[in-house]
Amino acid sequence: MIGKLKVVAVIPARGGSKGLPGKNIIDLCGRPLIAYTIEAALKSAYTDRVIVTTDNEEIAKVSEEHGAEVPFMRPKHLAQDSTHTPPVIEHAVNFIEKRGYGIDLIVTLQPTSPLRTKDHIDKAIEILKRSGCGSLMSVMETAYPPYWVVHVKKNRAFPLVNDGTDYFRKESQQLPKTYQPNGAIYVTKRETLFNEKAIISKDCGVLVMNRKISMDVDTIEDLEKIKSLISKR
Repeated sequence: MIGKLKVVAVIPARGGSKGLPGKNIIDLCGRPLIAYTIEAALKSAYTDRVIVTTDNEEIAKVSEEHGAEVPFMRPKHLAQDSTHTPPVIEHAVNFIEKRGYGIDLIVTLQPTSPLRTKDHIDKAIEILKRSGCGSLMSVMETAYPPYWVVHVKKNRAFPLVNDGTDYFRKESQQLPKTYQPNGAIYVTKRETLFNEKAIISKDCGVLVMNRKISMDVDTIEDLEKIKSLISKR
């Protein structure tokens, strides 16, 4: 809870991973991957409950062993490759609220970002509360300037950013800094989730995280890189 606002962390962890099978509970330095996210959420100064939404019995078992609640199994229609995150979070919130527990802020945490800590979560919640925005997302600086990105039609290049400025004549340090979502943290007001059917509102705050901490596990190569970082802590 922050002020009078009840805060629930929701960790969406589907069982069907194509790129790296079983990645949500894959071993990372002696612990299942999802355990890092559960631990960070449980240690947060503001989260009142930590919920894992999954369609997989093994993920549910591992999540409960590490302190998370798994009060339901996610329906199959919300566990498809094409399923977007907002309806998954909305389903979880509806389930909890129908059992008499009110929610003001939802913190969505992907289980594949093990380097994100309780301090990042707390800071994100604090920024959202101060900002008055409908949501907040964590971001990292882009690796390549989007001002130099083009789309191609009939073998011709057209700048993606077309505001009359010739950015190709500028050095990288002359370009504005740009950021991209890193997927680690989304904080959403309840009314945003249900009114906009989204976890990212039109008025969205940001928490800037560095690229190293922003690393997430999508491939075995990602896993090895993160193992190396954790082993050096």
